[in-house]
Amino acid sequence: MSLDKRKVKILKAIISSYIDNAEAVGSRTISKKYELGVSPATIRNEMSDLEDMGYLVQPHTSSGRIPTDKAYRYYVDDLWRKVKTSKNPNLDQLREIIEDKSSELDEIFKNSVRILSQFTKYTSFVVAPQFKQSVIKRIQLVPVSENKVLMLIILQTNIVKQVMLRLSRPIPYSHLEKISESLSEKMYGQKLEDIDKIKDCLIKELYYTRESNNDSLMELLPYLMEQIAKFEDVNVFSDGITNILELPEYNDVVKAREFISFVEDKTSVAKLLQYNGEKDLDIYIGNENKSRELKDCSLITATYKFNGKLIGRIGVIGPTRMDYNNVISTVKSISDAINEIISLNFNGENKE
Repeated sequence: MSLDKRKVKILKAIISSYIDNAEAVGSRTISKKYELGVSPATIRNEMSDLEDMGYLVQPHTSSGRIPTDKAYRYYVDDLWRKVKTSKNPNLDQLREIIEDKSSELDEIFKNSVRILSQFTKYTSFVVAPQFKQSVIKRIQLVPVSENKVLMLIILQTNIVKQVMLRLSRPIPYSHLEKISESLSEKMYGQKLEDIDKIKDCLIKELYYTRESNNDSLMELLPYLMEQIAKFEDVNVFSDGITNILELPEYNDVVKAREFISFVEDKTSVAKLLQYNGEKDLDIYIGNENKSRELKDCSLITATYKFNGKLIGRIGVIGPTRMDYNNVISTVKSISDAINEIISLNFNGENKE
């Protein structure tokens, strides 16, 4: 038995009604709410066929029916064909909002997940890029106070990573300048992932360039190595984790607690977003998700790239009855905005 036009119309009407109300849908509701040009009796027969085909299920507490994962998959695949080539007319405005007062990638990601959560009302995530493949351009030490120095690690993509260092004793500005020059000279062109391999050689070489009677460089170097090692860790930005509590599906406290516990674990979320496909946009519905905690959820993710290479992923987790039209469009638009921001502001060919 195949899905003819009438069955498709009825199925889409049921899905639309259930997305809006989270209540099992009966033939009378469909007949009244949607002008399908058929009687309630015909709708009931079609609903029975759709149930036999695996698109609907009838909860034991209701005479109505609700969509299955199979139904949502059909609905999403049909919807995706229509939106995948569309471009959000508000993309320029969206990009400006994300970029507002943000010169660092971390701030751009924080803005992105906040906006994504606000627009979708679901839980949103961004997996920040791993920098282990990045190449060092310059190291700059900037005095902040007597015992504080800001270390700037400028990558050849013009992305800047910074860390505040607390020193055991003050270092004169002239020394900081010389140390910056020395570090930049020795580390220029080195990949972050290779730093650990050359660490001993680097320490030995820098040891002989240090200021006489001053161990400032040797004090700073371990900090540098420690920060570079951290760049290999995956960083996850999230927003709207408790939005799920507003949904009727999560009135069950145990179920809500399990979900929140899962999404608060950044390692689990990073793995989930990192390894869910290589397409520019991926959609996983219900049991298509590998994680047990997401069997009643849908996950929509999109990639962002640098010079055509995938460096991170942005995503939304919500109930299987999520508003797919809005979520797909929003995730795609924000992904496009991040891609444009990275391309315009963090291009390795930009000159200072």
